[in-house]
Amino acid sequence: MYGLIGRMKAAPGQREALIALLLDDVGAMPGCYSYVVARDPGDGDAIWITEVWDNAASHRASLSLPQVQAAIAKAKPLIAGFDSHVETEPVGGHGLPAVG
Repeated sequence: MYGLIGRMKAAPGQREALIALLLDDVGAMPGCYSYVVARDPGDGDAIWITEVWDNAASHRASLSLPQVQAAIAKAKPLIAGFDSHVETEPVGGHGLPAVG
């Protein structure tokens, strides 16, 4: 499996609008086991995005999906920057397939 964890900063006062865009129409991403958007309770403009995919290729392919491209275009003006980004190798968890 392939995982990503990233912290994003919204433009001041735009966090809720950015969250809404990131959560809109995310159901049909082939290979995506988990996609979670969370508020950072210590920073009123920051959010965390945690993703688990069957593999890195599925994640890369998702960036070409029409709904993902539309969300990126709408979200760009609301994003102030990216604080951190880490790749992980998930080994299991609730709702994830067993790794053999």
